[in-house]
Amino acid sequence: MSNIIYKALRYSGAAWLWRETVQRGKVTFLLFHDMEAADAERNLAYLKRHYSVIGLQDYLDAVRSKTRLPRKALVITFDDGHASNRSLLPVLERLQVPVTIFLCSEVVGTQRHFWFRHNEEMKPQVESLKRIPNEERLRKLEAFGFTQEQEYSDRQALTANEIEEMKGAVDFQSHTCFHPILPQCGDSTARHEIIDSKKHLEERFQLNINTLSYPNGDYSERDIRLAKEAGYTCGVTVDSGYNGLHSDLFRLKRFSVNDAHTTEELMVKACGLYALIKHKLHKPPYGFKTSPQ
Repeated sequence: MSNIIYKALRYSGAAWLWRETVQRGKVTFLLFHDMEAADAERNLAYLKRHYSVIGLQDYLDAVRSKTRLPRKALVITFDDGHASNRSLLPVLERLQVPVTIFLCSEVVGTQRHFWFRHNEEMKPQVESLKRIPNEERLRKLEAFGFTQEQEYSDRQALTANEIEEMKGAVDFQSHTCFHPILPQCGDSTARHEIIDSKKHLEERFQLNINTLSYPNGDYSERDIRLAKEAGYTCGVTVDSGYNGLHSDLFRLKRFSVNDAHTTEELMVKACGLYALIKHKLHKPPYGFKTSPQ
C-alpha cells in the first residue's frame, strides 16, 4: 500500500509541487540510518540533482553569521554509526556530497551491539522497550543476552580505523554513549550519556563535536540543558518540519527517510509531504517530553 501511495504522490505532481513551493525557502534535514551502498548511490545522486546539499556545519555557520542559504538547502544525516556506513565512502567521494554521521561513542570502535539490533528474537520488543524507565529496559534486555558493556563475536558499528578513513568526507557528531531513550534516564545517566559521549569522541577519535542527535528523537528540557552545559551548540530531533536561520538550535527538525529503497519513497519523504500526512493520521510516539521519566 505504501508503494502505491508513494507512486501516486510522485506521478500526480504533488511531491514536486510541494518541493518547489513549500520547501523551496526552507532548510531541510534528512535522517538515514543503515542505507546499503546501491541505495545510497541512487538516493544521494537524486538529492544532489534536486536540492542544494550543504553540510551541517555550513548551516550552523550561516545561522551564526545570518548568511542567506541557497534555495532548497538540504542537510543529510545518519544516526548511530552502523558498520555498513563505511560502504558510503566511495559514493560520498564520487558525488562530493557532505553528510553528518552521529556516533554512539561507546559502541563504535568496539564489538558491542546496538541494544535495538542485538538479535532477531528481541526485535518485536524494541518499541515497547523504548517506553519504559532505562534501568528496567536494561534488565529486560538481559533476558535476550544483551548487556551494554559486553563484546560479541560480530560487530555492528564502525571501527576506529573506518572512522579515521572517513573523516575527510564525513562530519562525525554525537549520538550519546549507548543510545538510551534520554527522557527515560535518571539525571546521572543522562548526564553521562550526553556529556561523556562528546568527551570520548573528541579524545578517542580526535573529532570536533558540537552537535547532539537525541536517540529515537526523544528529549526533554533537562537534556537540552545538559547538552548546553556539555558545550554542544545544537541538538537534532526527529520532530517533523523545516529549519531556518532563526530556528531553535537545540530543537532542529528532521524528516526520517528510513533508508528509502525507491526513488518514489525518497522523493515523497524528502520533501516532507509524507511526514505531514502521517502526522495528520496519528501523532508520533517520540519527541519532546515535558519531564524525564
